[in-house]
Amino acid sequence: MTREVGLSTRVFTDMSASELATAIRHRRASAVEVVEAHIATLRRVNPALNALVADRFDAARAAATAADARVAAAAPDEPLPPLLGVPCTIKESVAVAGLPNTAGVVARAGVPAATSAPVAQRLIDAGAIVLGVTNTSELCLWVETENRLYGRTRNPYDPSRTAGGSSGGEGAVVGSGASPFGLGSDIGGSIRIPSFCCGVFGHKPSRGLSPATGSWPPCDDGNRPLFAHGPLARRAEDLMPLLRVIAGPDGVDPIAGVAALGDPADVSLRDLPVLLIDESWPLVASDDMLWARERAAGALAAAGARVRRRRMPALRRAVDAYLTTLARSSGIGARDFLFAAGAGEVGLSALLRRGGPHTVATRLLLVAERAQARVPRRLAEQLIRAGETIAVELREAIGDGVLLEPPLATAAPRHGRTVGRPWWLAHVVPFNLAGLPVTQTPLGLDRDGLPLGVQVVAGHGRDHVSIAVALELERVFGGWTPPKTRYLADLGEPAELSRI
Repeated sequence: MTREVGLSTRVFTDMSASELATAIRHRRASAVEVVEAHIATLRRVNPALNALVADRFDAARAAATAADARVAAAAPDEPLPPLLGVPCTIKESVAVAGLPNTAGVVARAGVPAATSAPVAQRLIDAGAIVLGVTNTSELCLWVETENRLYGRTRNPYDPSRTAGGSSGGEGAVVGSGASPFGLGSDIGGSIRIPSFCCGVFGHKPSRGLSPATGSWPPCDDGNRPLFAHGPLARRAEDLMPLLRVIAGPDGVDPIAGVAALGDPADVSLRDLPVLLIDESWPLVASDDMLWARERAAGALAAAGARVRRRRMPALRRAVDAYLTTLARSSGIGARDFLFAAGAGEVGLSALLRRGGPHTVATRLLLVAERAQARVPRRLAEQLIRAGETIAVELREAIGDGVLLEPPLATAAPRHGRTVGRPWWLAHVVPFNLAGLPVTQTPLGLDRDGLPLGVQVVAGHGRDHVSIAVALELERVFGGWTPPKTRYLADLGEPAELSRI
């Protein structure tokens, strides 16, 4: 392949997926070079991060060679798949044919996916090259990525900090520069929290935009409205193209439908309503997190947006409402999933013992399930109605504008600090209840070198609006800041990467 040189000094592991796809399509770079650059970075950082839990490097290299051959044989005006030759990673709980699909459950060790989830297959059909699958919290049911099958994933900015969860492996891989984008899932912050902790962009789509089919544990009709598959990316410009690839019905998920996706380029920030909610949350955000949100609001005001504030006292019940809705809407609980996986019946005495195949977070969850089952029906119904009220109030308050809200109360917590403390979910779960699109947007680093960020929430079906705001905030604040932490630097530099 003839390749032009000198077009850019940025290495491949700094570029967006869109830039990489363009460079490959126009023969300014080869897919083989791009894939090898990311494999080299993965090999360097993964021993420290423990984020990639199964790779397919040989198959990826073969796919890259085939992509280059396809480009070479293409006529000048021949359309090519939009992601042809671009590498990516996918959350291990999202089925990728032939790769593990366990969600970190020891009893499912070695269980491969027979077929790929529709959202994963759509990426592959669009030309993306899957490098491997990434770690999750056990059963994908907590905000820290740790399980007894693969271990704990560490934050690329500080190994003593969580990478978030449950898509923490994706957050760490993308945040370290080892993958231009990844695919995660979000039923209670599982895309946004790891994206925030690891300093990258993440998008939870509007309810029904992407099919839930193909994840394990599977969704049922009760909890499916809370769930979404969505992208994580180091550059905001990739979010909308990736969303267009994975969106749409699959004939299985009953709430996934055809949606007319807007264009972020058509969004004007002038007079855009921007809402800030104050003094309404059960866990108050730190000064650093509120400062980051204020800076974001100021940047949007400078672009002509209209910033306003209000209180929403109902949000104080959001966590209880969410947990009750999640527990009571589903016909199957965590204990049932574990039993079906072959873990056996999990008795109370086993839950209280140290060690064993389940994390502390999972054991506490199983105890909480028992307690939740004893909540009087009348109280449970009141909490579910409270969640519905919160959802309606949020939708009406946001309207045609956006809401800015910290994803967590602090920067990435130290490992274990969130376990048994469901109030850490306070700033993310209201938007699962409302089914609204949310774009987590990085806003630089704090004084300790940890990522700051803000959730940008838009009205249902207005994913392009939250993404347009993320693009503006990236322009102002720089977006993803590659980690320069000593513990990654001490691993040594990767092999020399090709430049374009």
